[in-house]
Parts: sequence; structure tokens; C-alpha cells
Amino acid sequence: MSGFEVIAAGVLSLLQDNGRFGQSALGLTTGGAMDAPSARWANRLLGNDYGAPLIECSVGGLQLRTNTSSYIAVTGAELPLSINGKTAELWTVHKVQPGDVIELGMVSQGLRAYLAVAGGFAVTPQFGSVSTVLREGIGGLKGNKLQSGDVLAAQPVNQLPRLSLPLAYRPQFNRILTLRLIEGYQVESFPVTERQRFYLNSYKVTPQADRMGYKLTGTAIHSQQSQLLSEGICYGAVQIPPDGQPIVLLNDRQTLGGYPKIGSVLSLDCALLAQAVAGTELYFTPISPEQAHNALCLAKVRTDAITSQLVSL
Repeated sequence: MSGFEVIAAGVLSLLQDNGRFGQSALGLTTGGAMDAPSARWANRLLGNDYGAPLIECSVGGLQLRTNTSSYIAVTGAELPLSINGKTAELWTVHKVQPGDVIELGMVSQGLRAYLAVAGGFAVTPQFGSVSTVLREGIGGLKGNKLQSGDVLAAQPVNQLPRLSLPLAYRPQFNRILTLRLIEGYQVESFPVTERQRFYLNSYKVTPQADRMGYKLTGTAIHSQQSQLLSEGICYGAVQIPPDGQPIVLLNDRQTLGGYPKIGSVLSLDCALLAQAVAGTELYFTPISPEQAHNALCLAKVRTDAITSQLVSL
């Protein structure tokens, strides 16, 4: 089988795409790349469909051996990238040949890196997606994280433009974040003083942060209702459990929940949160649905504009 062999899987490496949608009634969550913009850039640099299967490598340590001719791009968190021991640039397309060894070191800024290959990895979808969700044992290779000896199939590609995203357009993963929040109908269960406390004070990311959600610590806030009837949970929902410490629910969140939700974080900011390490300080700020819509439209326009600025090597 032509493709890439896993020599070392690193701390946590998963096959992902843009997520599994329309399956919540079956109890299946969305999954997908945690930092979707970075994942899409990896595919965009290679000319792939933006949702082509790629590898999400958390923390680092991934090593692959190539047994086909192809091209790769690595985006997302800042970490050392080498091909056959020689340093290679992130956010850049690189040609690889059979026998080449690709190595991702440990992250120095951010948390998750994305390795894409020309044409995408050839993986059989399950329920419309290859996204790996470990809790559900679905997606990827038999629902599991990558392990040494795994072989990821990919079609040979012998000719492709070598593009690079200029440094000025690459994201910066800061130690202080401001998360834009669209308030939901349950915000009315939080007294005005509690809402003011929520927006005026900062929170920090705790070590209890994973693909399911990020537990925060800071000034506790409380709802007039401690529990509600369970209902569907959207991406970015901010739950307030009885201890008053917010939980931002992300890609691998449960499909149902009964804790009060003050609102939902804008998807663009969820991607930045997904790159935040423990101790990162953050603030919430309210925006309207119209402002959220405008932010998403402007982000798309900016991405399209940046695409015309890609450097050809």
C-alpha cells in the first residue's frame, strides 16, 4: 500500500477532517479538526478540498516514513519540523520521496499541529466522516488514535506547486484570549449581576482541557436554575455547572446536557481556544448574532485575499 507509515505516533495523533454532521440523533458528536482554520490552510496549500483527511498531532512527537512520492504541509502550532533530519518550514509545501522520514518535534507555542498530504489520506468514512472520536470508537483507523506500524494510504503525486503562507499571515497563539460569545435563551436564568461578573473578570484554562471541552477557573457565576431538562449542545456552548466555573464545549462534546448555558463562543475563537495551553488567561465579550455572522463573512473574505498572496517557491 502506497502512503505513509507511522514510526512514532507522538502524544496524541488522530485522523480528522471537517467533522461528522447530522448524526446527533444517533448520539454521535461532530469531531473534526480542533483548529479548523489551521487544518484548512494545510489542505489549501496543497490544493486539496478543505475537508480532506489529515492528521491532527497534539503536543508533538509524530514521525512518519514515506513510501510514495507526494507533497506535505504542516500548519497550526509552532514546533520543529524536519525531513530526513533537515529543518523544514511550517506553513509550506514540501516534496517527499519514498524512504523519507518526516518528524514533528514538541510544540513551543500552541497545542495542535496539522499534517496534510496531497490529495488527502485515503481513509474510509464512517457516518459521513473520517474524524476520529476516541470516546465513541469511531472514525480514523478502527476508531483509534494512530499507533506505530499504522500505514496511511495516499495516492502518489509527482507534480504540485510549492506554495508557502507568508509569516505575516500565520496565526499567533497568545497567552491572553478574548472569546466572543453569542448569548442564548438560557442567559435569562443568570441575574444581571452574575452576567456582569462573567464579562468583567478573567478566567484561566485548567489542565482539565481536551477535545471534549475546556474547563476554566476564575470568578464563579451562578444561574437561578442549577439544572434544566437535557437538550442538544452546540459547538462552543458555555456550560455553567453547580461550582460556577465555565466549561467551553468543543468538537468531541456530548450531544446532550442539562447544565445552564450562558451562550456559545464564536467558532473562530473556539479554534484559538483549542490551541490554548493550561494557564492561558481569557476573557468573554458578548456579541450579537449579526456581529457573529459578519465576523465569519469577513474571515472568509480575508482568507480568500490571503490565498492570492501565497508565495511560490
